[in-house]
Amino acid sequence: MGVPRVLTDEEITEGLAGLPGWERQGDEISRTYSIRYHAAVAAIVTIADRSRRVQHHADLDLRMDSLRASITTHDAGYRLTAADLDLAHRIDAIVAAHQALPLD
Repeated sequence: MGVPRVLTDEEITEGLAGLPGWERQGDEISRTYSIRYHAAVAAIVTIADRSRRVQHHADLDLRMDSLRASITTHDAGYRLTAADLDLAHRIDAIVAAHQALPLD
C-alpha cells in the first residue's frame, strides 16, 4: 500500500463545496459542532469506531458544549487526500445522528 495521492487545491475546493461547515486551514479541514457534552462523548466513540474501520482518524477536541473535528492525512505528509473528505462526510453523518447543531 503506497502513500495516498495528495489532492490539488481545485479538488479540495470542489470537495469542500459538498461539505457545508467544513473549512480549510492550510493542509487540514475542520468543523465545529454545537453539541451537548454527553452526546459529544457518544459521537466520539462512534467516530473512533468508524475511523478504525476505514483506517483514517480525525483529531477531536471536546469542550463543554462543542466538538471540533480536524482532519489531514498523516501518511501523506500531513496533506489533504480523498480519505479526508470521505471521513468528513462520515463525521457529519455521525454527529447528525447524535442530534448536534453545527456552529456557523
